[in-house]
Amino acid sequence: MERTPSIRVIGAGPAGSAASLAALRSGAAVDLFEKSQFPRHKVCGEFLSPEVIPLLDSLAVLGDFNAAGPAVIRRLALRFPSSDKFCKLPEPAFGLSRYAFDELLFRNAVQKGARVNPEEERVLGAPTVIAHGRKIPSSRGGRLFGFKAHFDGPVDDAIELFFFDRCYVGLNAVEGGVTNVCGLGPEELLQRHRFDVDSVVNSSPKLAERLNPLRRKFRWLTVGPLVFENRFRASFEPGHYPAGDALSFVDPFTGSGMLSAMVSGRLAGIAAAGGTAVDVYVKQCRRVLERPFQVASLFRNLLANGWGERLAAFMPGSLLVSLTRPHRAV
Repeated sequence: MERTPSIRVIGAGPAGSAASLAALRSGAAVDLFEKSQFPRHKVCGEFLSPEVIPLLDSLAVLGDFNAAGPAVIRRLALRFPSSDKFCKLPEPAFGLSRYAFDELLFRNAVQKGARVNPEEERVLGAPTVIAHGRKIPSSRGGRLFGFKAHFDGPVDDAIELFFFDRCYVGLNAVEGGVTNVCGLGPEELLQRHRFDVDSVVNSSPKLAERLNPLRRKFRWLTVGPLVFENRFRASFEPGHYPAGDALSFVDPFTGSGMLSAMVSGRLAGIAAAGGTAVDVYVKQCRRVLERPFQVASLFRNLLANGWGERLAAFMPGSLLVSLTRPHRAV
């Protein structure tokens, strides 16, 4: 009798849960290692581009996603100190909190047969999907930190990005009439404000005005330092499939972070279950995800050098959106 393939998945965030679901649908047994408790809040933009719909459908969780009541996002607003740019999104996108999204994916993975181990697993043996997030050291000075909180108050159907002092902050609605506010700032800026995030966001007049009618629901969450690393051309151990941020961490301004994590997770789960060579799997990820990573890196450098606002004035919003989307996510 043919033996059922068995894989391990380290980490149950969007990448790890997507890997578990894809491997289970491919006929493999899954041991899922996750030391955190769900649901939980995470620093994240909580924006999902339209490509998430066929991806969720391929993992048989689209019904639960719709039942979670994600906010529908139809417009994009880029807010610079001296100008603004507005456009309609080519297709509606969605806002769903990591609190709801992570729990939804994890619950489905468990219900469909993943065996959960609450202890952290060392990467031993194979095949193993490595989806434990970023674990990259960074020296002091010039580092980047992320922050996020939820707000009550009037909601909008736009994803709004505010750029100022080499910092940017994104706002979009999520489920339940809540607005997620998530940003990324350089260490020097945060130090000037004594790491008081309220002081940072209020230092932008446009952002302060936007937040004025809103009320923060919980304390600011912070994460960092963040290192943007592209590992699409790195070498990996045979049978070890890195996914999500463990493979490459995309700049959050693209709005494709959660989607990219799920895309690589799904591909990793299928590859691990089928015994696909790791280098073949990584090439698949590179073909789908490399462009948004390259565009994010380029735009981040332009912002750091003061060219972001000038570029946005001439680039159609629809083109910027299309350039930051993964290529054929499913």
